[in-house]
Amino acid sequence: MAKLLLLAGASIFAILGIVHAWYTFSDSRDPRWLVPNNRATLAAMQAAGLRISGARTTLWDAWLGFNYSHALGLLMFATGGIALALSLTSLAPATSVLLVPVAIALAYFGLALRYWFKVPAIGVAIGALCFFGAWLAY
Repeated sequence: MAKLLLLAGASIFAILGIVHAWYTFSDSRDPRWLVPNNRATLAAMQAAGLRISGARTTLWDAWLGFNYSHALGLLMFATGGIALALSLTSLAPATSVLLVPVAIALAYFGLALRYWFKVPAIGVAIGALCFFGAWLAY
């Protein structure tokens, strides 16, 4: 049961990462998903350079990069969860190892509540509950 719950939780984070990467990729061609509602703000992001880059990088480029790296982080976290699930029988990790994905998922949940919107918060909450259930079942 612990293995299935780990796989379920990791799958949720993988789906969130894939969707986030797809929205970011789509926005790099036709901005409409992870963009400000105000088109003037989008235009300002595309025109404004960042001081740290000597104005070579625009705020829009940085925004796309941040979103791609966030998607990559979600996918790496999901990969770790899948690897942990698949190694449960062969490695027999300590119970405390199973608290690592719980802690990371709770951190994502805190970020979701503070900075994101409802759909990712719900997905992260379900993923966190799956990881917590895997810890309990193990």
